[in-house]
Amino acid sequence: MGSSIPPLRPAIDRTDSKPSPAREPLWRHALGECFRGLRHERGEKLSETARRAGVSPQYLSEMERGVKEPSSEMIAAVAGALDVTLVDLTLAVAESLRSAQSSTSRGATCSAAYALAA
Repeated sequence: MGSSIPPLRPAIDRTDSKPSPAREPLWRHALGECFRGLRHERGEKLSETARRAGVSPQYLSEMERGVKEPSSEMIAAVAGALDVTLVDLTLAVAESLRSAQSSTSRGATCSAAYALAA
């Protein structure tokens, strides 16, 4: 009746000397960087954009930092407040992710979104 329980192993093998591959950025992080870049290009404070979008400044800050996984309605509201279409925003985020994938030394940037703000 005695069952043997195998010994616990560490979740991460710290003896492995190979560096782990760079992780692909999450959508919410790339989206947040685009939102922040567009807002900065417009020279706006967080509270100004948040007010026009109908969200709290704290929530917009969390979106920009990639902490929140915003609903499509929230994304549309902030995009509207920044005068960018969802199509253009989506393309900018996709380009940001593509850039991050092709260049692991560079972080995800949102230069395409900056061009949209002009």
